[in-house]
Amino acid sequence: MTKTARVYGGSLYDLAAEEKLDGQIMEQMIAVRQIFRENPGYLKLLGEPAIPEDERLKMIEEAFGGQAERYLVNFLKLLCERKILREFAGCCEEFIRRYNSAHGIAEAVVTSAVKLSDTQMEALKAKLEKLSGKKVYLVQKTDASVLGGLRVELEGVQLDGTVQSRISGISKKLNELVV
Repeated sequence: MTKTARVYGGSLYDLAAEEKLDGQIMEQMIAVRQIFRENPGYLKLLGEPAIPEDERLKMIEEAFGGQAERYLVNFLKLLCERKILREFAGCCEEFIRRYNSAHGIAEAVVTSAVKLSDTQMEALKAKLEKLSGKKVYLVQKTDASVLGGLRVELEGVQLDGTVQSRISGISKKLNELVV
């Protein structure tokens, strides 16, 4: 994430929190980010210098004006005017980071060989909430190289209970014994 994204995303968060719209704006930012990801040509079009700025701002207004919070629409226009709309995803990350921090939410990424069931996810979430003392939002990823077990990253700490990790640990101990 760039410094620009941190500054702009943080500023929008401060405004949204002051207006008690932080949750609503965060949901809308995530939706807009997804639209930009699914339609990269649209983002490129909004940054095209050959199109007059007032036309690009009009396109933002038509696309989001009737559906998104006014502060978010104006934020998108500001990024467009300053020719930094490509920083929107980073602004979104910073906004979410600040929101989570302010609301005692920790994001955890769980990686497993196969998709976990809802019951398993709930049990893991409860265990991580007890461990961290925060509300945990789980993001699930699958990676066949994990073989079995789970790898969880929570607030910069990696908890590795994978078969791969255990095999590496055993291998390391055996190498130390042989020396």
